Amino acid sequence: MTAFRTSEARISGDDTLVRALNEVVAQAGGIILGKERAIRMAVACMTARGHLLIEDVPGVGKTLLAQALARLMGLDFQRVQFTSDLLPADILGISVYERENGTFRFHPGPIFAQLVLADEVNRATPKTQSALLEAMEEHQVTQDGDSRPLPEPFFVLSTQNPVRQIGTFPLPESQLDRFLMRIELGYPDAESERALLKGKDRRRVLEDLAPCLAPEEIIRAQQIALEVHVSDALVSYVQAIVSYTRNAPSFDLGLSPRAGIALMRSSQAWAFLDGRAHAVPEDVQAVLPGVVSHRLRPVLDTGTTGAAFNVAEQIVREVDVP
Repeated sequence: MTAFRTSEARISGDDTLVRALNEVVAQAGGIILGKERAIRMAVACMTARGHLLIEDVPGVGKTLLAQALARLMGLDFQRVQFTSDLLPADILGISVYERENGTFRFHPGPIFAQLVLADEVNRATPKTQSALLEAMEEHQVTQDGDSRPLPEPFFVLSTQNPVRQIGTFPLPESQLDRFLMRIELGYPDAESERALLKGKDRRRVLEDLAPCLAPEEIIRAQQIALEVHVSDALVSYVQAIVSYTRNAPSFDLGLSPRAGIALMRSSQAWAFLDGRAHAVPEDVQAVLPGVVSHRLRPVLDTGTTGAAFNVAEQIVREVDVP
């Protein structure tokens, strides 16, 4: 492990950003009780300039987490409730003819926000789901031949119900790959659930939250996270993980180059949240479940989220740290 620890340097000059991001995790943890690791994963995803998919059963706090992150990060927030009759124009916007001047005027849709919650995204048809592709990849929207930039920072946080539930349209692989991470919240532990039952309404607590960051500070944090040092040995470790998934007979398809980059960027963001100026294998292993669970399909796929998350444990077990 010495190859990864040639320097124990901490992030200097930007301690305030690190503290603010960890304060976001702490305060969001006061809303979504007992889920600090999942919240930290979400914040790391956003720090890595990625989009997040939360898959879980209804009622565990997916939408509430999105609202809490938007408020704590000072982001302009829009929620889109995906349904089977939702149209792409309902998300992107529409051009309306104005008789007074004889021209069309574009009315932007809810996608033109810094944090967009695509709630229950897999209840919409594939055509509507695909309306998010350009926005997530290019941070712009093309309508009527004109490309319109989206605000910065820009995040899509989508929730979806398990595909086995009635009325869902599974997201295609091209759509899933646009999400840097997929996480699940799960049911709270007994102590956290007791606190929920005895405490205030979570939405009333949400109203009392004050921003810990400004949007321009998030952009700065994203830039610093990209500068977190990655050693050659760590690059070799990520390459070994990617190579293993491509050759292991237990997976239909291995990780793409884009997935390898996602794993590296997420590891840098995780190290940044820890205040370190370098990434180590433990950072890769920490973010691995969120980065690979929606990109790898086991040959014997049970279709459950929990089974997908076991993929990361297999990889950590089988791939040696160089």
